[in-house]
Amino acid sequence: MPRPIQAIIHLSALAHNLQAAKRSAAGSQVYAVVKANAYGHGIERVYDAFKQADGFALLDIAEAERLRALGWQGDILLLEGIFSMQDLADCQRLQLSFSIHSACQIEWLRQYQHSHPEAQFNIFVKMNSGMNRLGFTPEAYRSAWTELQQLRIVRSLTHMMHFSDADGERFGECGIQYQYTLFKQIIQDFPAPATVSNSAAILRHSAELQSDIVRSGIMLYGSSPDYPAHSIQDWQLQPAMSLRTEIIAVQQLQAGQSVGYGSSFVADRPMRIGIAACGYADGYQRTSPTGTPALVNGQRTQLIGRVSMDMLAVDLSAVPDADIGAEVVLWGKSSCGAALPVDEVARASGTVGYELMCAVTQRVQFAIDRAEFSAPSQLKSLEET
Repeated sequence: MPRPIQAIIHLSALAHNLQAAKRSAAGSQVYAVVKANAYGHGIERVYDAFKQADGFALLDIAEAERLRALGWQGDILLLEGIFSMQDLADCQRLQLSFSIHSACQIEWLRQYQHSHPEAQFNIFVKMNSGMNRLGFTPEAYRSAWTELQQLRIVRSLTHMMHFSDADGERFGECGIQYQYTLFKQIIQDFPAPATVSNSAAILRHSAELQSDIVRSGIMLYGSSPDYPAHSIQDWQLQPAMSLRTEIIAVQQLQAGQSVGYGSSFVADRPMRIGIAACGYADGYQRTSPTGTPALVNGQRTQLIGRVSMDMLAVDLSAVPDADIGAEVVLWGKSSCGAALPVDEVARASGTVGYELMCAVTQRVQFAIDRAEFSAPSQLKSLEET
């Protein structure tokens, strides 16, 4: 039989979270961000749950091609834009929208229209209003916009920016208002749609922001963009990935005995521990310390000792009936319905939920949970992929 570790993708949770984005951003088009292979969930696995989105956003042309192969005919936005003039041929073939954030990209467009006069692109022009990663400075934005307006290869233009601190404490004062105000001042002379909101802005600031298109990312996958200020329960989101495994061995420790490499955990009393089939080769964080939460048979417990390549140890003190074969949930939902949000595990591990979900490795078997997802009753609730 296969090693008993599995990442389960819950389609009903993904669809629920998309609807939460639509409710929070009422009146805006909602794009589903599926970069990094849908945050580790798999583009092909999440597609059915996200087909009600108004568009998709990602980084790689190869991922855009996968969406087209699935039958998606709506808009696909390349968030980082094109990386060479050669990318424009693929954008034309696949009918992709893309961001423009540098002068060299404008030059590539200008050159491409000479040899492809029939080409037409929908362009998102990105302003650097304080994030200082991609985008034209406010001083350069007007001239970039004007240059793009004059190119016949450009079908439409949309204003674009990205907040650096939408997950922070405030909108005004030390918050993101200064970025938004600067953005609005610069674009006021160029009437066009705008996209400004990511997940944190969708959930926290929709009342203060005008964003014709919103880019919903991490919230779709059941992680709170501003944890621990708000949990997924606060935002009425549901875990979309469950990393489950099983106890493969049970050990009885005596006081003074240690667990795992480096003897980083030493028992101060007799205790029963379970060894679970999951390690850093499966994508779990090697740095996750003793105390990181886990569920065993739906009961909350904790990791003890150092995570190794293929195994980790959990305290069974609170789960006396657990034995070999007992279910261990590293994050997500247990088969009995108990939930462990990925944000809690990430915080204990010194990282964010994004990293945990994106890090699940290829040796982990994935399954799709179609339960409660408008699927015919004769379909299996778990569909192997």
